[in-house]
Amino acid sequence: MDTRRLILVMIFAFSSYMLWDNWQQYKNPRPVTPATATAAQQSAGHSDAPQPSVNLQAAGQPSAPLVEEKPATAAETFTVTTDLAKVTISTQGGDLVGLELLNYKESEDNEKNFHLFGAQHHYQAQSGLIGNGLPSHRSLFKRVDGPLELAEGQDELQVRLEADGPQGVRVARILTFKRGSYVVDMAWEIVNGSDQAIAPHAYFQIQRDDVDPSGSNMMMHTFTGPAVFTDAEKYQKVSFADIGDKSAKFAKAADNGWLAMVQHYFVAALVPQQGVQREYYMRKLDGSNLFQVGVIVPVSEIGPGTSARTAVSLFAGPQEQAALKETAPGLDLVVDYGWLTVIAAPIFWALQFIHGLVGNWGWAIVVLTIAIKLAFFPLSAASYRSMAKMRVVTPRLVQLKERYSDDRARLNQEMMKLYQSEKINPLGGCLPILIQIPVFIALYWVLLGAVEMRGAPWIGWITDLASADPYYILPVIMIVSMVIQMKLNPTPPDPIQAKVMMAMPFVFGVMFLFFPSGLVLYWVVNNILSIAQQWQITRMMEKGGKAANDAKA
Repeated sequence: MDTRRLILVMIFAFSSYMLWDNWQQYKNPRPVTPATATAAQQSAGHSDAPQPSVNLQAAGQPSAPLVEEKPATAAETFTVTTDLAKVTISTQGGDLVGLELLNYKESEDNEKNFHLFGAQHHYQAQSGLIGNGLPSHRSLFKRVDGPLELAEGQDELQVRLEADGPQGVRVARILTFKRGSYVVDMAWEIVNGSDQAIAPHAYFQIQRDDVDPSGSNMMMHTFTGPAVFTDAEKYQKVSFADIGDKSAKFAKAADNGWLAMVQHYFVAALVPQQGVQREYYMRKLDGSNLFQVGVIVPVSEIGPGTSARTAVSLFAGPQEQAALKETAPGLDLVVDYGWLTVIAAPIFWALQFIHGLVGNWGWAIVVLTIAIKLAFFPLSAASYRSMAKMRVVTPRLVQLKERYSDDRARLNQEMMKLYQSEKINPLGGCLPILIQIPVFIALYWVLLGAVEMRGAPWIGWITDLASADPYYILPVIMIVSMVIQMKLNPTPPDPIQAKVMMAMPFVFGVMFLFFPSGLVLYWVVNNILSIAQQWQITRMMEKGGKAANDAKA
């Protein structure tokens, strides 16, 4: 019984720590520097375009010098509308400074569309060229006249911005939007009208502040920051803090992979063409809370009177796993399940399959819960039988404790004899529960990370399975169901253990007030099924064991 008590205390302590830790993160966020101020600071003085390393230089070509340039002051913005998004573009650098997703709503205001770029954060996609006098993301471009809205029946929309370079070099930035896609193809077209060959580089970067996205709460604190993927190093998350103190470690050179800025439910990822050598970089802008993460790719040598083109794809939108997989290998890893991915990935697949049948994510969770319960039925049944047996012999355990209260060693000896004679495993009720904990944690991360749950209704008052129950109905039902379960379990003879057992429903209940309602729904359905199963098994065991218990007493 000491081992069982230890397990229960460990679960209680861990739950309490998780609640305290998340509360501290929620109530004491990092100080935030206003984005407007930092943006003004970083735009003053000189160009902050990155430089390629010597290794990325074309053979025999000198390093492209970085020239001082004045920031553009006459920049204008215009909006491109597709079937999925409204994209605000600045003529300064052709930067994507605003991104409104038409199929997703703000977590705080269901009447407003969600903005990934702009709005509440300094967050934009930038690009430029590295070379003597070539335009950077600070340079002023001129938009070429053309449509700005994806017309009915049109599958592709192209926006062109042009600028002059040095000595007759003409540069165009071309943005291509596609129907049904969150991918924007960002290309540079360079025409060399000079009498000398040039070998520039192009850089593509995402600039963002370090502020957590809106909608975060104490029990939904997810990773926000950059991530890199290469075939060699696989998926690497990098914290803003490590970038700030220059201790960040990540793959910096490769001919494959991608780089992204990740936040809860959404991602902006730069995907160069596979097989093209590139360099990834991350840095913090001095005196601000702004960070730049990007990739540098070489442009082939451009002889006099010739042209060249280079492009990188930008995925900016929700973490829909099918779309992520289609965009680039490994991009679906931004939906991060941690070390339980091997369990969580099949769970999400099953949940998605069930949703395809029932058409509602809430009912899909209910069906999935029943399926998981059936899968663990043998373990659960063994657990309930063990607890039922313990309930039957509890009066005899109390008698033994009273009889040998002064002799701890003899008490333990007699209890083990009783367990052996009644064929009871004192850990039989705990071990099956511990085995199921990884499944529960994996499901937690599935429901927390799946953007498909965001804004998904179930019934009545549950209009968003990714948010906490607004009226706390499901958490209250969960507390009641846990109390009922405790009543069905044998009362521990140890008073301290009994108090810990009775406190656990309320500890978990407080935590679940802030959990996504989809996860609470799973727990409630699981508890109701467990109560029915446990009641039936306990009832059968008590009928069979009552007479024997009276005879042996």
